[in-house]
Amino acid sequence: MSLPCDSEGRYLPPGSAPPPRRPQSSAPNDSDWTPFESRLQFDTADFIFTRNQMSARHIDTLLALWAASLAPYDDTPPFDSHKELYSIIDSCSLAHVPWESFTLKYKDTSPNPAESPSWMRQDFEVWFRDPRELIKNLLSNPDFDGEFDYAPYHEYDEDNNHRFQNFMSGDWAWHQADLIAQDQQNHGALFVPIFNGSDKTTVSVATGQNDYYPLYMSIGNIHNNVRRAHRDGVVLVGFLAIPKTEKKHNNDTKYRKFRRQLFHSSLTKIMESLKQGMTTPEVLLCPDGHYRRVIYGLGPYIADYPEQALLACIVQGWCPKCTVPLRRPETLGGRRTRAHTELLVTELELGELWEDYGLVGDVIPFTNAFPRADIHEILSPDLLHQIIKGTFKDHLVTWVIQYLVMMHGEARAAAILDDIDHRIAIVAPFAGLRRFPQGRGFKQWTGDDSKALMKVFLPAIVGHVPDEMVLAFRAFLEFCYIVRRDVIDTKDLAALDDALERFHRYREIFETTGVRLDGFALPRQHSMVHYHALIRSFGAPNGVCSSITESKHIKAVKEPYRRSNRWKALGQMLVTNQRLDKLGAMRVDFKDRGMLNGTCLSSVLVDLEARLSALNDDDNPYVDAEDPPTKAAAGIEDDDDDDDDIVPGPRVQAKVQLAATILRQRIPHVLQDEIQQPELLDLIADFLHEQLTLPGADLQTSSLPSIQGKIAVHASALAMFYAPSDASGVGGMRRERIRAVPSWRKGPPRYDCVFISTDPDLDGMRGLDIARVQLFFSFKAGGKTYPCALVHWHSRVGDSPDSTTGMWIVEPDHHPDNSPVLAVIHLDTVVRAAHLIGTYGDSFIPKTITCDTSLDSFYSYYVNKFMDLVPAEQGASILAGNRYPLHLGYVGVVAKSSGKHPRRDSTTVVAQCSENDYFGSHKEQFGASSLLMVGTDTLRRRLMEVLESSMASSLHGIANAVQLELEEATYQFKIPTGDTNSRRRHRY
Repeated sequence: MSLPCDSEGRYLPPGSAPPPRRPQSSAPNDSDWTPFESRLQFDTADFIFTRNQMSARHIDTLLALWAASLAPYDDTPPFDSHKELYSIIDSCSLAHVPWESFTLKYKDTSPNPAESPSWMRQDFEVWFRDPRELIKNLLSNPDFDGEFDYAPYHEYDEDNNHRFQNFMSGDWAWHQADLIAQDQQNHGALFVPIFNGSDKTTVSVATGQNDYYPLYMSIGNIHNNVRRAHRDGVVLVGFLAIPKTEKKHNNDTKYRKFRRQLFHSSLTKIMESLKQGMTTPEVLLCPDGHYRRVIYGLGPYIADYPEQALLACIVQGWCPKCTVPLRRPETLGGRRTRAHTELLVTELELGELWEDYGLVGDVIPFTNAFPRADIHEILSPDLLHQIIKGTFKDHLVTWVIQYLVMMHGEARAAAILDDIDHRIAIVAPFAGLRRFPQGRGFKQWTGDDSKALMKVFLPAIVGHVPDEMVLAFRAFLEFCYIVRRDVIDTKDLAALDDALERFHRYREIFETTGVRLDGFALPRQHSMVHYHALIRSFGAPNGVCSSITESKHIKAVKEPYRRSNRWKALGQMLVTNQRLDKLGAMRVDFKDRGMLNGTCLSSVLVDLEARLSALNDDDNPYVDAEDPPTKAAAGIEDDDDDDDDIVPGPRVQAKVQLAATILRQRIPHVLQDEIQQPELLDLIADFLHEQLTLPGADLQTSSLPSIQGKIAVHASALAMFYAPSDASGVGGMRRERIRAVPSWRKGPPRYDCVFISTDPDLDGMRGLDIARVQLFFSFKAGGKTYPCALVHWHSRVGDSPDSTTGMWIVEPDHHPDNSPVLAVIHLDTVVRAAHLIGTYGDSFIPKTITCDTSLDSFYSYYVNKFMDLVPAEQGASILAGNRYPLHLGYVGVVAKSSGKHPRRDSTTVVAQCSENDYFGSHKEQFGASSLLMVGTDTLRRRLMEVLESSMASSLHGIANAVQLELEEATYQFKIPTGDTNSRRRHRY
């Protein structure tokens, strides 16, 4: 465990507070905007340069117009010109790491150098920033506080399953800490694994091939979701040289060797400043404000397969991790290691190394220059290129097309492929699902396109290809969705091995049908056999995927190139990146000081209000400068156009709530006639009866409370949930919109489907029901507001999932007269949206069916388990989780039906009965003698006592007192999301 120390490296007593990040100001509110004069100046610069990316000419135009508008008032805009704006940004000292360069050149020993190829005579320039200084900035970033691991750890759940999530939870960091701890001088130091990643990228094809070779860096201590959330957790280190020559020299042995060695020599030179810190601790500031003694180590290198081959100095087509023969790609070969490779290079000739071991023996990997570094060990898994783009799109989808052509001929295969495309195109809309209006028929594929196609491709090919091919796709998709999870435990790894074994077994159909006569010697597909070990070493693969560096290309390379004048663009791109880093660092600093609360306008209004208050009331110096809570701050979305979205901020309780906007309000019987549902009022009465009747009791219909006022109709509901494997906020939160509208986007109706928790005592889908929402509404009865949904029930077909696709099949429920089976349910029973895809069979689908009519056009539907990274079965088990402790003596029980209560009771009723059952049967642990306060009623009464006592003393203190009690109690019914009932064992 790393220990805090002072700036001189002396360890502090346990519990010592961190020193202030800056000298304490005598003023209560820090208002130092240096190098800017005000928030207006900073926000303007940040908006113009970071978000809008305005050109210098357009900046001058905007400022001139701004000046013209202010001239009558004898005022001026924040900046005179773009030059002043740039000058102020450049003057910032935060994140200031200057660019440096060096050149490398081939040592030409030929007698006539002038006649040598141009690449032998050329100087290759490399631009970079000192990685040591960049790491200092990363470590001192207060924005990472709370999402930063200070030691390797092993985490286990209550069943002793080892859980792998963030990088420091893996075995590699644990082993590195053991090696570092062999020197007693390093005890108490913080191990900082250094991530690197590189990949060529093209910025403009239309105006010529403009290629750049960026090098990126991160650290393994920050959590995976922070690294994925584009929050300055990945930084640009430099631009590597790209040697080019005449085509006739492309295969020249000397040129190929020089190109490889140029790459490795450049990395060695760039990383040089870190070498001493890999054995001797360096005192650095950390996100929590403490200093620690830091030791670096080269961690995972993020790269696609061609880059991995270059890094590992292997022959293209071989595995960089093992020496498996190409004829047996489904097996594991001997593990490649630095020691093994060095021994082979010493003992064997270059030709033998190339042919028998796939080694390029005359190039030295850059890792050989650094302690504890082994290039074969630190190459990371690459979900994007190995699994999503590689195995799925480039291999499996292509093989299906080839199979259809081989079996049916070009004409018939084209017709079948058209039907598959139509099946894909008519998939019902779903939050976050990319639409394919023309099926697969587009040229430029992206990683997101492949991810979207994976979600809907399996049902589309059923009936057109042999079952073995469907089973191969199913096994691969199950493998893929396991490795894409945010938390993977030993049970998941067993399932991963099973899925991989089935995939290898069923993919043989492509060989027996003649599609893959050459077998499966494919490096990207072979990489799947290494994922089990890599997950144990590095944690969840989504934290070390090349999609992280590829997304960085946009901000670090492509956008800076577009804002340049294209003439010697690299120099302009370097300056742009430096300015972006400085603005980002200033934003974090101002936010850490509490200076960016609210908007620029609200901060000005608060300041004016404070001045006015001071003038009018000298006896009241206190002014509450906080903005009133907005709908956005409360997590309420007014915009009804977005189906799904990232939720910023920390992880919070999962929930489903009605949209804030009320579509219309109607008198009950008028609404019933308007939506043409004559059963609506009877169904509401049944609903109220269930809500207000305790198990075993009876309540006369005449005793039910009447609906007070009008019924409010909502167009949608918002489900907020934990989904860190998707694009998400740093807390891993996303929200999706569930719709029920008679016209969506001025077109056909849209009525989405949902999972409903009906019996948490049963496993998986057996504890969930599927329903299609017909109406979202709320009403008041008996002084209480009920958020509800009118749903059309669907029933499971059979007692198990479909044996081929692995998906459950459901069909809409109907009465004997073919009218739908409807019910009114409480919104609390909705888990989240469900995605249904028609069971297409082996016939062609009529072209009259569209995505808007898909959910009305088939007798039965697949429940698409590949829509979510966490399948419905796992979501149900999460909902049925066990009890777990909360703070300060409060104990909660996640609502879990005992089976005695009506099947569709509300969560509130089930929760109350579950509490009574549980606490009553465990009086020894939770009775009066335990001195514990338990139950929602206890908490409610306690909060009321706080309110009453506060009311008697001071109205002003109510909010603070309630807030304090809530913070201390932290009592809530919530869904465990992977971090409850677990324990950590840290490496000390």
